[in-house]
Amino acid sequence: MILLDDVTLTYPDGDARVTAVDHVTLEAGRGRVTGITGPSGSGKSSLLALAATLVRPDSGRVIVDGVDVTGLRTAECTALRRERIGIVFQQPQLLPALTAREQLRVMAELGGRGRRERRAAIRERVEGLLDAVGLGAHGDRRPAQLSGGQRQRVAIARALVHAPRVLLVDEPTSALDTARGAEIMALIARLTRERGTATLLVTHDLVHADALDDTVEVVDGRTAVVTTRRR
Repeated sequence: MILLDDVTLTYPDGDARVTAVDHVTLEAGRGRVTGITGPSGSGKSSLLALAATLVRPDSGRVIVDGVDVTGLRTAECTALRRERIGIVFQQPQLLPALTAREQLRVMAELGGRGRRERRAAIRERVEGLLDAVGLGAHGDRRPAQLSGGQRQRVAIARALVHAPRVLLVDEPTSALDTARGAEIMALIARLTRERGTATLLVTHDLVHADALDDTVEVVDGRTAVVTTRRR
């Protein structure tokens, strides 16, 4: 579960401060995809940064998997982010020299439980994730040999390598056509349910809203409308 509880976030702007998030409360439960929508500049990315523990709120609480991260030290936030939070960026940001399989192996061996696992266990986990995102037959391909949708699938699998409790996704369909975008949204929804993650997903594209369990619309840094599609 992830909870942003009455959070406010401001940024310096000369001698004043600009409010990016203004007393917003939202929650994503296990096995649910909560979409954050709203116009450009409304505070969507700031909410995702708060959820990722990349910035601290001026006030309010951020709860990740039962842990109040608001008062944690930087090193503690880094450890929590590595072990409990998976992040899918707007662009896949894959390493061009590595195959799809190697992208996941590198992540699995970085920190967290990867350092304590046998190589055989890591290989098994990586292959299972490639199969889960429909790329079992493409593990030896490098990013340039994959389509945009396939690269996004690799990024999703990479974010799930450490079996995170929380999955944060930023505009996953922005560089895809409608059909490929629908596939990616359906994939995120399926993996969220199967793996019991609490997923927050920022999107401006409501064409794929049916894949979301809940939608929170944010306008000028404030919650405007909350819609629940599935109980």
